[in-house]
Amino acid sequence: MEESVKLDMWGYQVATSSQACVSAINSYYHQVLIYGRERSVILEAVAHDNHCVLANILAAHFLYSPDYSRALTCLHAAQSHLDQATLYEKLVFDTISYLLSEDRDDDVALQLHSNLLKEFPRDLVSLKRAQVLCFYMGQPGLSLSLIQQVLPQNEGQNYIYGMLAFPLLELGQMEEAEKAASRGFEINKEDIWSQHALCHVLQYKCCFREAVKFMEECSSSWCSASSFMLTHNWWHAAVCYLEGNAPTQRVLEIYDNYIWKELDKDDSMKAEVYLNAAGLLLRLYVRGELDIYGDRLRLLAECLTNEANWHIEWHFDVLILWTLAKAGEVSKAEDLLKGLKSRFLRMTKKKQQRMKRGMMLAEALYAYGMGDEKHGLDLLDPDFDATDYKVIGASDEQVDVFNEVWYNMLLNTGKALKAIEVLEKQIKKRDGVPYLWRLLERGYKLANKPEEKTANEKAISLENRYFN
Repeated sequence: MEESVKLDMWGYQVATSSQACVSAINSYYHQVLIYGRERSVILEAVAHDNHCVLANILAAHFLYSPDYSRALTCLHAAQSHLDQATLYEKLVFDTISYLLSEDRDDDVALQLHSNLLKEFPRDLVSLKRAQVLCFYMGQPGLSLSLIQQVLPQNEGQNYIYGMLAFPLLELGQMEEAEKAASRGFEINKEDIWSQHALCHVLQYKCCFREAVKFMEECSSSWCSASSFMLTHNWWHAAVCYLEGNAPTQRVLEIYDNYIWKELDKDDSMKAEVYLNAAGLLLRLYVRGELDIYGDRLRLLAECLTNEANWHIEWHFDVLILWTLAKAGEVSKAEDLLKGLKSRFLRMTKKKQQRMKRGMMLAEALYAYGMGDEKHGLDLLDPDFDATDYKVIGASDEQVDVFNEVWYNMLLNTGKALKAIEVLEKQIKKRDGVPYLWRLLERGYKLANKPEEKTANEKAISLENRYFN
């Protein structure tokens, strides 16, 4: 008789007599860590042993959004066999089952993950799951503390350093982030998360040409990546082109050939593509590039009228609101906004306090899309800083476009002195972005300040530096 307990790739015990089940679990781990598009392999683990608690609870987590009823079936199957599970499986069950509960407290969910990782620190998939939770809580500090907790037991391991780099990036610790990402890349040149982190660093340092070159050289390793990761990495390349003042046609080529074209694949996750598409079109719009869109905005808006794309994540909903409003799908935009307000009111007081800014941002982007910039400005904090809004589930680079929206609303409503104040502050952090200097030039011009000429000269110098 085969042994009833086997070891997974971390060396942790799984109650099953099926080696095929464990092999499928290990394949699922691998897919999660590489941001692969074959995460459905976890369903094979359940097929090999439908009594395995670990297989069922991991499958429940995978299925939760796309197939809720099937996820519940797996959850109940895991629960019904808990008395046969190992300690490791029981702790994984506790973390995921609570994570999937409707009235969960994110702080409790995070503590359960921390408890699991104290006992089983080599489980990088549970670490990844905890880091994703921190991301949607807007808490990079907690994400960093979790990885520091398990790092001693994972020194030199594949994937750990890309996971270390990301919260360091979000905390502004760029030197440490670059070291971590570089080490991850040295261990595995195809570690997409380490590649992604290195692009963040180069982008932050305004090394736009280097960032694009690096990402394009890495792009051959993205073929098996999920729709989100594939299009998100190309989104980064496109934003670097945009920030480096490359011809807009290069940005649109990426949009057409590497983001929108992903929709042609049978196994594409459409919402993940739309998220990156909307984020890039908004970037182009704030730079006054609406005329070059062609039908792109209308085609995207038509897709986003489908309510199946709504309420997947708050960041996406904010982008959808702007897209629909700007494209003239006003009634649909109003329906989405009403839905967000309803969801907000159903939250616990604690969750409402956390998401209050997300709700404000959603209303502001709707107003911006409708052309009511004064109202949009009134909805945001007087000292708005998009990095304070990461609770919507977005990175520094993703929320930065909302700073650009704010700068434009300030300038377009005549608040030149305020715009100058915040732009001068931002330029001290990143003085190599031509667009920021162009905005500052506008501010100086509106305020009749002599510094307009200096800003103009600086902008021209930078515009000629990167891709010309």
